[in-house]
Amino acid sequence: MRCVRVRISGHVQGVFFRASCARLAEELELTGWVRNRPDGDLEAVFQGPDEAVDEMLAWCREGPPHARVTGVDVRAEPPVPKSEFRIEP
Repeated sequence: MRCVRVRISGHVQGVFFRASCARLAEELELTGWVRNRPDGDLEAVFQGPDEAVDEMLAWCREGPPHARVTGVDVRAEPPVPKSEFRIEP
Protein backbone atom coordinates (compact mmCIF):
# COMPACT_ATOMS: atom_id res chain seq x y z
CA MET A 1 0.00 0.00 0.00
CA ARG A 2 1.32 3.39 -1.00
CA CYS A 3 -0.03 6.91 -0.56
CA VAL A 4 1.17 10.00 -2.43
CA ARG A 5 0.13 13.65 -2.63
CA VAL A 6 0.53 15.10 -6.11
CA ARG A 7 0.53 18.66 -7.42
CA ILE A 8 0.00 18.96 -11.17
CA SER A 9 0.91 22.21 -12.94
CA GLY A 10 0.13 23.56 -16.39
CA HIS A 11 -3.12 23.98 -18.30
CA VAL A 12 -4.99 21.47 -16.14
CA GLN A 13 -8.25 23.18 -15.18
CA GLY A 14 -11.25 23.34 -17.49
CA VAL A 15 -10.09 20.31 -19.52
CA PHE A 16 -11.93 17.52 -17.63
CA PHE A 17 -8.75 16.58 -15.76
CA ARG A 18 -10.54 15.89 -12.46
CA ALA A 19 -13.28 13.76 -14.02
CA SER A 20 -10.80 11.79 -16.15
CA CYS A 21 -8.52 11.35 -13.15
CA ALA A 22 -11.36 10.09 -10.95
CA ARG A 23 -12.52 7.63 -13.62
CA LEU A 24 -9.02 6.11 -13.97
CA ALA A 25 -8.48 6.07 -10.19
CA GLU A 26 -11.70 4.09 -9.78
CA GLU A 27 -10.66 1.66 -12.55
CA LEU A 28 -7.32 1.17 -10.77
CA GLU A 29 -9.17 0.73 -7.44
CA LEU A 30 -7.35 3.65 -5.84
CA THR A 31 -8.73 5.71 -3.00
CA GLY A 32 -8.17 9.41 -2.38
CA TRP A 33 -9.29 12.65 -3.98
CA VAL A 34 -8.55 15.29 -6.62
CA ARG A 35 -9.30 19.03 -6.53
CA ASN A 36 -8.59 22.32 -8.28
CA ARG A 37 -6.29 24.74 -6.49
CA PRO A 38 -6.91 28.49 -6.54
CA ASP A 39 -3.55 29.04 -8.29
CA GLY A 40 -4.63 27.02 -11.36
CA ASP A 41 -2.86 23.78 -10.42
CA LEU A 42 -4.50 20.51 -9.39
CA GLU A 43 -3.84 18.58 -6.21
CA ALA A 44 -4.59 14.92 -5.59
CA VAL A 45 -4.00 12.08 -3.16
CA PHE A 46 -3.70 8.55 -4.54
CA GLN A 47 -3.61 5.51 -2.33
CA GLY A 48 -3.40 1.86 -3.32
CA PRO A 49 -1.04 -0.83 -4.60
CA ASP A 50 2.35 0.41 -5.87
CA GLU A 51 1.69 -0.60 -9.48
CA ALA A 52 -1.68 1.19 -9.57
CA VAL A 53 -0.22 4.37 -8.04
CA ASP A 54 2.64 4.26 -10.57
CA GLU A 55 0.15 3.94 -13.45
CA MET A 56 -1.89 6.87 -12.11
CA LEU A 57 1.23 9.03 -11.79
CA ALA A 58 2.27 8.20 -15.36
CA TRP A 59 -1.19 9.28 -16.56
CA CYS A 60 -0.94 12.53 -14.56
CA ARG A 61 2.20 13.47 -16.50
CA GLU A 62 0.07 13.53 -19.68
CA GLY A 63 -3.50 14.11 -18.48
CA PRO A 64 -6.58 14.18 -20.72
CA PRO A 65 -6.35 15.27 -24.39
CA HIS A 66 -6.71 19.05 -23.92
CA ALA A 67 -4.41 19.33 -20.88
CA ARG A 68 -0.84 20.62 -21.06
CA VAL A 69 1.03 19.32 -18.03
CA THR A 70 4.22 21.22 -17.23
CA GLY A 71 5.04 19.71 -13.84
CA VAL A 72 4.14 16.92 -11.45
CA ASP A 73 5.39 17.10 -7.86
CA VAL A 74 4.97 13.85 -5.91
CA ARG A 75 5.38 13.49 -2.14
CA ALA A 76 4.92 10.33 -0.10
CA GLU A 77 2.37 10.42 2.72
CA PRO A 78 1.42 7.90 5.38
CA PRO A 79 -1.56 5.76 4.26
CA VAL A 80 -4.87 6.62 5.90
CA PRO A 81 -8.14 4.70 5.87
CA LYS A 82 -10.17 5.74 2.82
CA SER A 83 -12.93 3.85 1.08
CA GLU A 84 -13.37 5.68 -2.23
CA PHE A 85 -11.96 8.16 -4.69
CA ARG A 86 -13.76 11.50 -4.92
CA ILE A 87 -13.65 14.82 -6.68
CA GLU A 88 -13.46 17.67 -4.20
CA PRO A 89 -14.73 21.16 -5.02
